[in-house]
Amino acid sequence: MMEARGVVCCKCRQRLSLLTQNSTGVKCPICNMMNPVPTCERSRSKDVKAKENISGPDLLISSKKTELLNKMPSPSEISRSSSGTRTARKRALLIGVTYKRKHLLKGTINDVKSMRGFLIKNFGFKEENIRVLKEQDTTKKNILQSMEWLVKDCQAGDSLVFYFSGHGLRQPDFERDERDGFDENICPIDFMTEGMIRDNEINSLIVWPLKKDVTLHAIVDACHSGTILDLEHVYNREQNKWEDNSPPSGNARKHTDGGLAISVSACLDNENAADTSAFTKTMNGALTYLLIYFLNKYPGLTYGDLLDLMHEELRKFNEGGCLPAKFLRKIFNDLLSQSPQISSSQPFDVYKRHFIL
Repeated sequence: MMEARGVVCCKCRQRLSLLTQNSTGVKCPICNMMNPVPTCERSRSKDVKAKENISGPDLLISSKKTELLNKMPSPSEISRSSSGTRTARKRALLIGVTYKRKHLLKGTINDVKSMRGFLIKNFGFKEENIRVLKEQDTTKKNILQSMEWLVKDCQAGDSLVFYFSGHGLRQPDFERDERDGFDENICPIDFMTEGMIRDNEINSLIVWPLKKDVTLHAIVDACHSGTILDLEHVYNREQNKWEDNSPPSGNARKHTDGGLAISVSACLDNENAADTSAFTKTMNGALTYLLIYFLNKYPGLTYGDLLDLMHEELRKFNEGGCLPAKFLRKIFNDLLSQSPQISSSQPFDVYKRHFIL
């Protein structure tokens, strides 16, 4: 039987046969993981489509993006083990705030449910190591205490996830440590009485404590969330380079204690993010839906490819290239015109580093 020379299952490391590949990759018979196939190993079948539907005719992946997906994560990135005999820990804090009356969001609970299942199924997080805050639990006090829990006693090899789905707001920066003159904030359920949680506070709580070889991923599905962690490097997708986001005064501390923090946010600091049913019959945050969808469909995507795919689908929706998209666009009043963004405590090659939690 002919075997693919470079195709190995991302999950169980089983060597796979090209004879079982289809238009989306090759499925592992051991763990059922769907794996992308490198370009040099792909079959030349005329039946392979250049474009694929996501959830409808208005969501298409270009042939160029299909080629970008044929990348395999390196073994060193798949396996993140700590030094010595200690077992690396995976811990996640998932927050979905619904609010009340005029501030009501309908998709945040669905977002948290989807993210929890995604972490358990795709990245091996244990249920007991995932803390979920929703509805009345999402007070400012509870969120701050849970953020401290997330990073407490973190050690080399640990993988931490901070997820927030809810409202985000901006306010003038009075400490003069923001390059754009504004602080970004997330809103707990009691923000009208207890106040918002500023990016400065988020940075000090979950970025400062990160020790060497500890990795934190923040996924924030909220308005004005581009630099919500105040990380020192922001990726400019148009120019394909990292831009300096360090405090202009040089006096404020924004860096980790040697670890790595990466934030994937729903939009730029001056943009709004959508709570929408445009993609499914249920309400979801647009960022959350697209991120989980693409990583489920193409495990091992690089950060750059993931960002490109999300931007492409949001662009096509906003342009209204077909009747369903035009109809939905009219309903949602262009609320999906948002630009997902990546920021980091350290610059890295976004088209070589794979999204692994």
